[in-house]
Amino acid sequence: MKATKTPKHSPNPAPRTTPQTVPVRFELHHSTAFRVCIAGTFNEWNPSATAMKLESAGHWVIELALPPGTYEYCFVVDNIWMADPRAAETAPNAFGGLNSVLRVSAPTQAAA
Repeated sequence: MKATKTPKHSPNPAPRTTPQTVPVRFELHHSTAFRVCIAGTFNEWNPSATAMKLESAGHWVIELALPPGTYEYCFVVDNIWMADPRAAETAPNAFGGLNSVLRVSAPTQAAA
């Protein structure tokens, strides 16, 4: 993965990883979306706290630094909640829909 510097005024600064976190990239292709955010257990289900960046035509991305654990999340596309169509695992939610499930493993130690 290539590291890049992000200006301070950017709405999606590069995640600050620590030895206890893992960079996780979320991607969604939605050709008609005007705004895409991600909400989940990692941001207290706040639908506007974590905006994704439009990288190219219809391709939305964000990279977060998350500690190891299990997280549930949804994309919020123009105020409509939806599960990640690429998620390997889902779980039912209290609203009759599905949340995507992400399992983050501990970072591997580099060989000395």
